[in-house]
Amino acid sequence: MFTGIVEALGTIREVIPSGSNVDFIIECPFTGELKVDQSVAHNGVCLTVTDIKGSLYRVTAVAETLAKTNLGGWKAGDKVNLERSLRVGDRLDGHFVQGHVDATASCTAREALDGSWLFRFRFPEQFASLVVEKGSVCLNGVSLTVFNVSDDELTVTIIPYTYEHTNFHAIQPGDIINIEFDILGKYFLRQQNVQKALI
Repeated sequence: MFTGIVEALGTIREVIPSGSNVDFIIECPFTGELKVDQSVAHNGVCLTVTDIKGSLYRVTAVAETLAKTNLGGWKAGDKVNLERSLRVGDRLDGHFVQGHVDATASCTAREALDGSWLFRFRFPEQFASLVVEKGSVCLNGVSLTVFNVSDDELTVTIIPYTYEHTNFHAIQPGDIINIEFDILGKYFLRQQNVQKALI
């Protein structure tokens, strides 16, 4: 479980295909605090640390993860948003995030405002019922509040701190990002669907 509050930017140092999987070698400021088998969110994708050597650690993405996220496009030198899993007793500054990405979204607009940045993203219309005005979503591992919601697009505003300390500063129109919808909304929608089916 995560909160969508990015701790650090990591750098992809190596991409290693392994059958239908891909291993990523990543460097980050808190590698020395990691242990094998720990979960870390990478652009919102929960991956397990499998090896640690100095300032580098290894994670593996399976075919299903590569198909549903933007990890298949990662290359050496790319920056990724990182967050370690939530500890009992921690403050929940974002919202409950599982690290289970639902889909990818494409950036359709980026606008520099006076002191912030506006981004608009298009997501698959099948998830329209999970996006509500002023609700939460997780974009590339960042917990954000959405507005100007349509059936397949949403808008977020990025403050300077988030812009500088996440990979949002590099996102341009046409770029693909990971999106995870609010788990509470998923449970509510599931309950409604089940009740309708029973009537």
